[in-house]
Amino acid sequence: MRLPIFLDTDPGIDDAAAIAAALFAPELDLQLMTTVAGNVSVEKTTRNGLQLLHFWGADVPLAQGAAAPLVRPLRDAASVHGESGMEGYDFVEHNRQPLAKPAFQAIRDALMHAPQPVTLVAIGPLTNIALLLTQYPECRFNIRRLVIMGGSAGRGNFTPNAEFNIAIDPEAAALVFRSGLEIVMCGLDVTNQALLSPEYLASLPALNKTGAMLHALFSHYRSGSMQSGLRMHDLCAIAWLVRPELFTLQSCFVAVETQGQYTAGTTVVDIEGRLGQPANAQVALALDVEGFRQWVAEVFARAP
Repeated sequence: MRLPIFLDTDPGIDDAAAIAAALFAPELDLQLMTTVAGNVSVEKTTRNGLQLLHFWGADVPLAQGAAAPLVRPLRDAASVHGESGMEGYDFVEHNRQPLAKPAFQAIRDALMHAPQPVTLVAIGPLTNIALLLTQYPECRFNIRRLVIMGGSAGRGNFTPNAEFNIAIDPEAAALVFRSGLEIVMCGLDVTNQALLSPEYLASLPALNKTGAMLHALFSHYRSGSMQSGLRMHDLCAIAWLVRPELFTLQSCFVAVETQGQYTAGTTVVDIEGRLGQPANAQVALALDVEGFRQWVAEVFARAP
């Protein structure tokens, strides 16, 4: 029985790798994709998502989501992913269009019609998920769990303390962590370890059409380098779904700082239980890097 998932994403180069895994891991059934502003504008993330689905001939509906965080102006990561969000590869023209409804509405409608609870996977800012939970609280009963790439129990990668996805929309993240959903958080503690080796990266062009495309994108990706290895942040959320044994998780109380002048977007992960609050997330703190690399190689080899 394949696990039904909806993927909320802001493609993005490492998102492209995560989407490939969501489509070609045999354990998963990707039923809906939604886009959010994050790495680049939502118009660009939507265009990139549609290009990828067309590239793989994937029959997955896509809905465009929030263009800006709940209360803050958008700050993007074009410096990491290039101006288009997926620089380095020329995708062919196509006539795919997003659904004629916003992402949170599309997620709600799909949840209400799903025959069994669905796992939501969010690998961008959490704006769409926050809108879903505030606008349609009745759909929670059909959310099995939420798996996110975001946050950090230690340092940040956008500000000294805050990871990018959470820092872009701290208010949305705070709302999601307070929601009572079962949450699995794959943050920088594991994603900074999730390096694909230079040797493996060099082998991608000869692997298949997908390998050649990802290699072209990776050559323009600035989270690591082709010489030192590349961090596959978003791929960790998909890996946890399929290979949870690769991750060491701890149940923790997680709060998201929204007020601090220097600390907004920080995930306060109470590993030692000092705040006396009940745990609201399972936080990934360690990764079997060799096992992760083996799994990635298996999944990419299954793609066309």
